[in-house]
Amino acid sequence: MLDTVTIRPAFPADAATVDVLVREIATHEDDAAHVTVTVDGWRSLLGRSDVSVLLAERAGEPLGYVSALRRVHLWSGRDILALDDLWVRASARDAGVGRALMLALARTAADDGLVIRWEVKPENVGAQRFYRRLGARLFTKVIAGWRPESYLALLPPETDEAATPA
Repeated sequence: MLDTVTIRPAFPADAATVDVLVREIATHEDDAAHVTVTVDGWRSLLGRSDVSVLLAERAGEPLGYVSALRRVHLWSGRDILALDDLWVRASARDAGVGRALMLALARTAADDGLVIRWEVKPENVGAQRFYRRLGARLFTKVIAGWRPESYLALLPPETDEAATPA
């Protein structure tokens, strides 16, 4: 079954497909309200050199995707690939599609020897098992996020004078 699956980079023309897949994973994770990018936004993102989205397809039908952002890691002074999402539709699971997507992402990182780094929710034990089988090391870490509605209320009004630390 896996031999009929193809993995290829997503291009701006694939923006609508990527948008649907991203909304699927967000809904699955009960985070759909936080997806604000549009199809036009995806067209722009998919044209960027630091954004990698790989699509898994069978007979032209999307089965899933993996997305990553190439960014600098300040401690090492080198770039890394920050994996954002790995999503395989339920109908294509347990057929090697997730593994094929991860290996394709590894191929993109291999030329430059990039570390691939990502997060997984503590309760997602199935994903943790999957990543361990690939040889990934899992570390426990609390991830913090600071939304504008939280930090803007803490900022003093801007003035023309130089700000002094509190």
